[in-house]
Amino acid sequence: MELQDELYERIVSLCSQGDDLVNNFEFENAIIMYLKALDLVPEPKHNWAASTWIYTALGDTCYINKDFDASKDFLFNAINCPNGIENPFILLRLGEDWYELGDVNKAKEYLLRAYILEGYSIFENEDDKYFDVIKGEI
Repeated sequence: MELQDELYERIVSLCSQGDDLVNNFEFENAIIMYLKALDLVPEPKHNWAASTWIYTALGDTCYINKDFDASKDFLFNAINCPNGIENPFILLRLGEDWYELGDVNKAKEYLLRAYILEGYSIFENEDDKYFDVIKGEI
C-alpha cells in the first residue's frame, strides 16, 4: 500500500520543515513538525514506510538533544515499521541510546547488529566509545 500523493507530499513537507529546524538546533520545534507528520499517517501507523523514517527522525532528533529515553522509544517504534529491523542507522542509534542510558549489554546487542549490517563505516562519524563497546566481539 502507498499513501495518496497529496497526503505523502504533506508528510514530506512537514518532515522537511522538521529537518530544517534540526539543522538550526531547534529540536523541540522539529519534534513538533515530525509529530504533525506522523499524525497524518493512517492507522495502523506501523504498516507504513513513512512511519519508519518519521519515527527515525524523531529518535535521531531526541538523541541529538540528549533525550536518550525518548529517542529509544521512538526508535523501537521505527524498528517495528517496514524495513526498520534491517536499518543499520536505527540499530546504531538504539545501541547509542542504551549506552547513554547505562545498559552496556543492550548497547552491545544493537551496536553489533548495526556493525553486521553495515560494517565499520556506520561508526565513522560517531564517538569512538560506541565502537569500543563491540571491538572485542568482532
